[in-house]
Amino acid sequence: MKPVKVGLLGLGTVGTGVVRIVEGHQEDLQSQVGSPIVIEKILVQNKAKSRSISIDSSKLTEDPWEIISNPDIDVIVEVMGGIGSTKEYIMEALSRGKHVVTANKDLMALHGPEILAKAQEHGCDVYYEASVAGGIPIIRTLVEGFSSDRITKIMGIVNGTTNYILSKMSLEGASYGDVLKEAQDLGYAEADPTSDVEGLDAARKMTILSTLGFRAKVALEDVSVQGMSKVTREDILYAKRLGYTVKLLGIAERQDDQFSISVQPTMVKNSHPIASVNGVYNAVYVYGEAVGETMFYGPGAGELPTATSIVSDLVAVVKNLKLGVNGKQGLLTYKEKKLKTDEQISSKYFLLLHVDDRAGVLAQITQVFAEFEVSLESVLQQPNASNPEAEIIVITHDANKAAINKVLQKFESLDVIRKVKSVYRVEG
Repeated sequence: MKPVKVGLLGLGTVGTGVVRIVEGHQEDLQSQVGSPIVIEKILVQNKAKSRSISIDSSKLTEDPWEIISNPDIDVIVEVMGGIGSTKEYIMEALSRGKHVVTANKDLMALHGPEILAKAQEHGCDVYYEASVAGGIPIIRTLVEGFSSDRITKIMGIVNGTTNYILSKMSLEGASYGDVLKEAQDLGYAEADPTSDVEGLDAARKMTILSTLGFRAKVALEDVSVQGMSKVTREDILYAKRLGYTVKLLGIAERQDDQFSISVQPTMVKNSHPIASVNGVYNAVYVYGEAVGETMFYGPGAGELPTATSIVSDLVAVVKNLKLGVNGKQGLLTYKEKKLKTDEQISSKYFLLLHVDDRAGVLAQITQVFAEFEVSLESVLQQPNASNPEAEIIVITHDANKAAINKVLQKFESLDVIRKVKSVYRVEG
């Protein structure tokens, strides 16, 4: 049996996991694909570096072109990250007829259509399951499992760092700054956590999921993004009192072939399954017209969970190779992209207001909501010994985003409102 030879670009945490699985599960892999899978060459930054696994030094190279130009290598597995040079390597590999498996969410969110077009042009496969939600097979599920259904909504926790921070704040009453430092010490958050806490990482993943779920070419700039760095213990406390949990959610919705995609801190009803997803775990909730509601849950990162998704993609490529059907999966983006306007985006909202503590204030506030036809589900005034101002909590019925923005704008000119402390979307 002729072995299928693999070139591995990167030997960090995930790359190491790929080597462990390919070498440790060789019997299982051969039984599935009918031939050995061999990692022929591995790109590293420093061949002399000490590593946690034993690798024949002859397999290591610091020159990417030694892998890309090697005619014996059938598949490139990219786990090095980055965009510029990484895209160059992948595009050249595809031009040479090599199949690609990647975990690179940034690359696929920004350049996915171009890369997939190049793959189709040369009859190659590109698989990228590990680019979203680590070990959860959500991409394959959207492409294959729901191929006969029509997806109307994708809602998920797709960033483990922010979920860890918000879980700690909720369960232990810790402050954002303290938990962020702890997450950095544990290796969950980068030294510069901006991409995670400001929602950029989640936005890239939602770009990929929306493109696949809605079969349209969604771009990163189509995603409305709000991070969670301004979520306070006060917000968490009020959410708990009202039966909600605060999560940073990616939300993509389709109605009448019009889409809206966002990433934002959201108050989720405690009865909703996604509210109980804590720590670094991810979960993606998918609504289909035929299947109804489904949820996919598991580790969103880590050496072996992510490597498992990569090797599963590798197996799919090799199976296609044996059947002679590489490059046949298509681009899937046949729908015209139509983004919803703010008038068409609707949800419930939570507002926390700091106001003057005197008679008539509540009447003025409710009048503003009525002016813009926003109906109210509940209005609460909570005592707060640490705040001399009155605090009013409002939860609306479903209201369009444009109307809420008009309410907030009007509040700026209302003398009795000292501060609009918090505004959150409400789910569940």
